Amino acid sequence: MEANARWVALTAVAPVAWGTNYFVTHEFLPADSPLYGAALRALPAGLILLALRRQRPRGVWWWRSAVLGLLNVSVFFVLVYAASQLLPTSIASTVMAVSPLAMMLIAWALVSERPGIAHLAGAAIGLGGVCLMLLTGTTDVSVPGVLASAAAMLVSSFGYILTKRWSTDTDVLASTAWQLTAGGLFLLPVAAAVEGPPPQLSTPALLAFGYVTLVATALAFAAWFTGLRHLPTGTVGLIGLLNPVTGVLLGTMAAGEVLTVRQLCGLALVLAGVVLGRPSRAGRPGSGQAPPRPASDEYPQAASGVTQP
Repeated sequence: MEANARWVALTAVAPVAWGTNYFVTHEFLPADSPLYGAALRALPAGLILLALRRQRPRGVWWWRSAVLGLLNVSVFFVLVYAASQLLPTSIASTVMAVSPLAMMLIAWALVSERPGIAHLAGAAIGLGGVCLMLLTGTTDVSVPGVLASAAAMLVSSFGYILTKRWSTDTDVLASTAWQLTAGGLFLLPVAAAVEGPPPQLSTPALLAFGYVTLVATALAFAAWFTGLRHLPTGTVGLIGLLNPVTGVLLGTMAAGEVLTVRQLCGLALVLAGVVLGRPSRAGRPGSGQAPPRPASDEYPQAASGVTQP
């Protein structure tokens, strides 16, 4: 249980950081440069992690990094950037909270990880809380913004489960670095072709990009993929509900967005869903959870970056 608690705490860093990313993007980054915004978020983060790990992909990981970089980084970051600019912080982060259900269903199909009853119940309660937060606000909702956020949720959910399926025998920081670098490299020529020269950035924008790159990308994705390595998908998905909680609270306290009584009740339901779906005793019969890997099993082929067939 202590080990599970540590993995849960580490994984929670990601959705909290992503919840703050909506506010930072909306308030400080250029609204008309989503492609450059996504590229400047991804590529520096990938290069930083590459400098820390100093491993390059080999064998199948060249094309796997490209696929995961396209899904988890290129497409996802552009959609999130657009949603952050089109929607209030609270709404943009709330739409993403449907991801626990999507991740559970995709994990069931791709990695044969059957969701437990507690996970499904937690997801349903959390989704009810999301509906209260999303549907009872006082601000008009941009339909294109909601569609962009929903598309980001679906693309990332599929990409995360592919990462879980493919990355069992690779170093987490290395595979995260490969994805971020590949995604950033995909975005740069497209941004140059579509948006022209890079935008002129003020000092606040540069500082905001620094935060987005280091905290909301490099640190957050390393924590998230580590959580997927060590925890059941259902648990990780429910931890992701901290994303809308952070986004709503930050939007209310820092951006002056209105938080109604019903939205407060929604927040309480979301947190109840996270608590209900927390990991219990590992490998309990009928729980739908796989037992955790022993601490000594540190994936002997991590240095090579090549998975077993």
